Amino acid sequence: MARILVVDDEEGIRAFLAEALETDGHEVTTAASGDEALRLTAERAFHVVLTDLRMPGTDGMTVVRRLRAEQPDTEVIVLTAHGTVATAVDAMKLGVFDYLQKPVSSLTELRLLVARAVERRALVSARDRAALDVDAPRLTWGDPTMAPVVAAIGRVAPTQATVLLSGESGTGKEVAARAIHQGSARASGPFVAVNCAALAETLLESELFGHEKGAFTGATERRRGRIELADGGTFFLDEVGELRPELQAKLLRALQERHLERVGSSRSIAVDVRWIAATNRDLHAMMRAGTFREDLYHRLAVFPIALPPLRARRADIAPLADTLLARACRELKRPGLRLGDEARAALVAADWPGNVRELANVLERAAILCDRDEVGVGDLWLDVTVPGAAPPPAAAPAELPTLAEQERIAIERALALHGGHRRRAAEHLGIGLRTLYDKLKKYGMG
Repeated sequence: MARILVVDDEEGIRAFLAEALETDGHEVTTAASGDEALRLTAERAFHVVLTDLRMPGTDGMTVVRRLRAEQPDTEVIVLTAHGTVATAVDAMKLGVFDYLQKPVSSLTELRLLVARAVERRALVSARDRAALDVDAPRLTWGDPTMAPVVAAIGRVAPTQATVLLSGESGTGKEVAARAIHQGSARASGPFVAVNCAALAETLLESELFGHEKGAFTGATERRRGRIELADGGTFFLDEVGELRPELQAKLLRALQERHLERVGSSRSIAVDVRWIAATNRDLHAMMRAGTFREDLYHRLAVFPIALPPLRARRADIAPLADTLLARACRELKRPGLRLGDEARAALVAADWPGNVRELANVLERAAILCDRDEVGVGDLWLDVTVPGAAPPPAAAPAELPTLAEQERIAIERALALHGGHRRRAAEHLGIGLRTLYDKLKKYGMG
């Protein structure tokens, strides 16, 4: 069911509440003080915390404030005596779920309140996942090349096996990882992803394992790592081949022992995660070269799945392109834009060395540049021969826009899209505001 922490300085109340909740199948931990509660929550995440407000030493309000700051996904119920109802109301302003008056006379009320808190946490997690997945492309639209991949995912998803996804960059490894998560018993838990290639080496250890206050310059407070945040769910480690050797060793220990240590701490923290890793590197070659640990590879490759490149599954390209174009149009507020037949054929014929990521970029650029309701071949900036159709007429060199002209057009459209708001236009273009002002001056658009 749920992991619950009961915090109260009275032993009888702790035992009474714990027994009632364990009867409902919950995993209950108890703490006799606020200090003990903060130590336990630092070591492991809980779904629900029930805490008394008045306790010697660290009181319940301090516990509430720390939980809201460090574990905002944890639902908190405060226990309050008759004379501290006003304090309980103040706690609710901090975002606690509800309060329960002491002495607790109704076990039914207690169980119902906890069940509602657990349900809200699950609903919030589902809402957050839906917000992330609303524009996510599917794994496949039925290309036969993808059939073995779909079958493998269907087999391994319900298990707890560690999965290693391999394939070229942009082939949809994270989409596959999310499909495994959604097909597992952990689907209601978190899905946490980290791309090792996207983070500086100096930050990666802290991102993965978290850190204690004062662990290094700039560590002004305790921070839970991404692995810890995935507790109860799935942790997806993308581009695992980019890990430096010392982090490979630390990751291996976490995999083997299901415990980790934050940077700056020797305390072992239990984590319950399902591991999925991905790489576009040849890990066998890296093992031969001594740059990737063989023992870590065998821990990760319990169930390997290779994803084919986009050019090997051409039946998926057209429906994938429709999905990606629709997503770009929603972001650009250009409803009704669609692919023309020749543009669709050109997309299917292209080789896509950058796979899905390259296709997405081409379509977003086309959505920005196209002045009509239908994207044509000329909007795609592709150099392909379309099977069964005459190639588009070659433009004379003088008719091709220069890079400066393309940049000016992109700036004009970004400004139009955002109603002349320059900061938003700069963010959309991926440049700084000062850079935008310089370019406006350069092109006489100031």
